[in-house]
Amino acid sequence: MTEPAGILGFWFGGDLAAWQEERWFRPDPAFDAACRERFGHCLDDARGGAFDAWAATPEGALALLLLLDQLPRNLHRGTPAAFAADAQARALARRAVLRDRHDLALPCTARCFLYLPFEHSEDMADQDLSVALFEGLRDDPVHAAPGGSIAHAWAHRAVIRRFGRFPHRNAILGRASTPAERACLAEPGAGF
Repeated sequence: MTEPAGILGFWFGGDLAAWQEERWFRPDPAFDAACRERFGHCLDDARGGAFDAWAATPEGALALLLLLDQLPRNLHRGTPAAFAADAQARALARRAVLRDRHDLALPCTARCFLYLPFEHSEDMADQDLSVALFEGLRDDPVHAAPGGSIAHAWAHRAVIRRFGRFPHRNAILGRASTPAERACLAEPGAGF
């Protein structure tokens, strides 16, 4: 049976405060396969509400957000299914952060995963919230460093401000790219 502790143990390697950018944010077929093997069977259950009770605790909400927001990006990389639970993840993140304040009970690194559903959104208000939340991590040197999570939040917001959507998702979602988006995507390091 899937439990929050198993998800958190796998994702964070036993340390909710350790930053593992290479593992989490760089495409890695081996890590994607490990995610699929461990948790591929429970994504539909998470989307169907089977684990909604987890949201009552900070660790449970974090585990559920990983199932709805992060793991689909690993399991369904390059397909529309990677984004299929984004609205559900944002709703959960709103409750966890704005109503229940679960983020304050977690280390900064773990908090990031409560904030990422807003950063992943193509809505400007969500992007503004993302930046405000990530800016709250300014005292943590890992997150405040150049290229850290705060800088990434601002970069995501800038793309939404400029285009109203993430151009790197266009091909995956069957959207036509504008000339400006194609030019942006041709730049080194474009996309997330």
